Parts: sequence; C-alpha cells; structure tokens
Amino acid sequence: MRPRRYFIAGTDTGVGKTQVTAALLLNAQACGLRSLGLKPVAAGCVYRDGLLVNEDALVLQRCSSLPASYAAVNPVALEPEIAPHIAAERSGVGLRAAELASHVRAQETSGAELLLVEGAGGWLVPLNPAETMADLAVALGYPVILVVGMRLGCLNHALLTAGAIRAAGLPLAGWVANCVTPDMDALADNIRTLELRLPALRLGTVPFLAGGCTPARLNTWLDATSLPGAS
Repeated sequence: MRPRRYFIAGTDTGVGKTQVTAALLLNAQACGLRSLGLKPVAAGCVYRDGLLVNEDALVLQRCSSLPASYAAVNPVALEPEIAPHIAAERSGVGLRAAELASHVRAQETSGAELLLVEGAGGWLVPLNPAETMADLAVALGYPVILVVGMRLGCLNHALLTAGAIRAAGLPLAGWVANCVTPDMDALADNIRTLELRLPALRLGTVPFLAGGCTPARLNTWLDATSLPGAS
C-alpha cells in the first residue's frame, strides 16, 4: 500500500501530542500496518546510561512496530526543559529545518506504512532566529494532524493553528479533540464548533483520563483508518 506520512502538531505544549501520536501508532498496528514514530527535536532530556533521552521519544520508540534506534527516533536531544531554540542555543546545538527534514527523509526507507513525525510545542515554536517548527513541516510536505487540547481558549488556538497550516500550503488531514481538563464547560458545543470550522476529519475525542493517560487507553478513542494516504 502507499505509505502514509503525517506531521503531528498541537495547539500548544502539553496538549497530548505524544500520547495521541503513540496511540495512532498502536492503532496502525492493530490494522496490520508497519508503523514508526519520530520526534526530531526534544527538550527536557535526561541522562540514562550515558545517553540523553526524552521520555516522549521513548514512548514513540516503544509504540512503533518497526525497530529503530533512539538516535533514529530523536536525533536532537536537548537537556534544558525549555523552548527548543533556547535549549539548543544553551547546548551549543544548531537547529535547522532542512537538516531535521533530511533525517526524517532517511527514515522513509524504513518500510513504515505509517510514519508519524511529532513536532515540539505549538506550530510556530522557533527553531532558530529565522525558522520555526512550521518550516520543518513545510520542508517535509506531509499532511498535518492537529491535536487540540480541549480547554478554555481552544477554539482560538485551534482555528489560528489551522489557518497557519493552510497558509503554509499544507493540508490538514485530521484533528483530535483531547480533553486535558476534567470538566470543560460546554465541551460538546466546543467540539461541534470545531467540526463546523476545521476543514478536516475528527479522528476521535479523548476524554479526560484521570487514571492515567497512556497510548493504549487513548487508542480506544481514536480511529486512524479513515486517514487519506500521503506521499
């Protein structure tokens, strides 16, 4: 089958991009698809056995059906738990969209039938003085899946992000409503508003999971089978 490749963006940091990405990887496995998740840039890494690793990247590595080294999943691991461009500057590392995209492109030959690339933070988080995470997405040219953190202000964040994705020339392939607070007022009304205004399919609504938000639990609320194929 034609490989499916997507860039995973979020309306903000802390909206559940990693858990949704990992759940979609598990969803693909359940459909018999070979899957691979990548996180090109990760800040807030810690040393384990002498190697800087990020918990989000480790989650993607575990939930991918294809074996991949940590360096393949997360080529740029930054220790400071701050915005990636600041963490990179403090670590003496240069972040460039073209180099990150080149790394991702190298993984296209892995045999993955579903390749998911998770961004860091929101759509316009800087990589360097001239580029943002959006430039990485544009360099890849993949359709975008948007994770919307359902909380007060999400309508503005989601619609602004969707508008920026369209302005960048990329299609919005789908979106996920992820409830990040236990009792959002008018949740159904907010989801209905987004359904009317976002030009893409809702892949699912994930309720607030008080007992622990894990990819396996999220997977039961998502459906990636209707996503269109991507080149």
